[in-house]
Amino acid sequence: MNLIERYIFRVAAMAFLATLGVLTAVIWLSQALHDLDLITSKGQSALRFLTITGMWIPSLVMVIAPIALFIAVLFSLNRLNSDSELVVTAASGLSPFGLLRPYALLIVMVAGLCALVSLWIMPASFNIMRNAWTEVKSDFLTKIVRPGQFNSLDSGLVFHYRDRGPGGELLGVFMLDRRDPAQVSVYLAENGIITKIDAQSYIVLQTGTIQKQDKGSIPAMVTFDSYALDLSNFEPKLYGGPLKPRERPTWDLLNYDVSDPYTRDNVGRFRADLHERFVSPLYALAMGMIAFAALGTPRTTRQTRGLALGGATLAAIALRVGGFGVAGALARGPEAVPFAYALPLLGVVGGVLYTFRFALAPLFRGARLVPAEAR
Repeated sequence: MNLIERYIFRVAAMAFLATLGVLTAVIWLSQALHDLDLITSKGQSALRFLTITGMWIPSLVMVIAPIALFIAVLFSLNRLNSDSELVVTAASGLSPFGLLRPYALLIVMVAGLCALVSLWIMPASFNIMRNAWTEVKSDFLTKIVRPGQFNSLDSGLVFHYRDRGPGGELLGVFMLDRRDPAQVSVYLAENGIITKIDAQSYIVLQTGTIQKQDKGSIPAMVTFDSYALDLSNFEPKLYGGPLKPRERPTWDLLNYDVSDPYTRDNVGRFRADLHERFVSPLYALAMGMIAFAALGTPRTTRQTRGLALGGATLAAIALRVGGFGVAGALARGPEAVPFAYALPLLGVVGGVLYTFRFALAPLFRGARLVPAEAR
C-alpha cells in the first residue's frame, strides 16, 4: 500500500478498535452486573469474578465485531469526505479500487478475527466458564455455607449440613432437589466431603439414603455406603448436565455422536451452532462492503450523504435481523442451511456490484446494444 492507502487504513482501523472496545465494554458491564453476587453472596474474589464474566467477551466480540466494522467504515469514509480528502485523492488519480484496497484489508482482517473467535476461542471460553462455575459451587459448599442453615443453592435446590468435622468433612448432610417438578429427590447422609475426580468436583456422601418420588407415584428409597454426586449437576441449568453445543470444540460439532441421547435430542441446536460459527465471518465481509458501497464514492460538501447513510443502515439491519431469523430456522431443520450462507454472501456481492456500478455499467450497456444476430 502507498502512503495514502496506509493513512486511510489507519483511520478506519482506529475507528474500528474504538467502536469495538466501547460497545464490548458497555454490553459486558451489563452482563457482569448479573454475576455480581459472586462477590456479594458467594464470597468469591475479584479475580474469580473477572475470570468468569470475562469469558463472555469472545461471544460478544463475535456478534459486535461486524457491527463495529460497519460503523467504523461509515465513520471513516464520512470523515474523509467531510475534510475533502476523498475528493482530493480521487482528483489525484486514486481509483475506486485503490480506495477499496485499505478497507478490503481491514474487512478481511476483521473476518479473520471473527473466524478465530467463533471457531476456537469462544467454545474454549464457555468451557472455562463452566468449570469456573463448578469451582464456585464447590467453594460455596465448603467455605461459605454455614453449618445449621438451610441454604438455597438454586431455585428448588436446598443444602444443609449439621456441623463441620476435621479436614473439612461435612456432618449430617441434607439435600433437597425439586428443580424438576416431575421428580423430587432427597439426599440424607451421615457425612460428606468435597473432592476432585478427573478434574471434576464431587461431593462424596457416606452412609445415607436417597429418596426419589415421581409425580403421582410412590416414593422410592435407596440406601448406600458411599455415593458420589457430580457438583456440575447441581449448577444452574445454564451450566449443568452434558456439555452444551456452544461449549464444545468445533471439531466435536463436526463429528458429534448421534448415538448419544443428549446429542440425539438436541441435534438441531448442534447444527445451528456449527453453521453459525462458519457464517459469522461472512457477516463481517457483508457489513464492511455494504458500508463502503454507501459512502465509497467521493462527493462534494454540497452533496448530501444522508440518503446513502440511511440506506446502508437499513440494509445492515435487514441483513442482521434476517441472519437471526435464519439461525432460528437452522435449529428446526437442515433446509435453512443454504440460506444461512446465501444471506451474508448476498450482502457481499451486492456491496461489490454497487461499489463498481459505474465501471460495470458500460459492459451491461454494451451487451444490450449488440444485435441478437451478431451474438
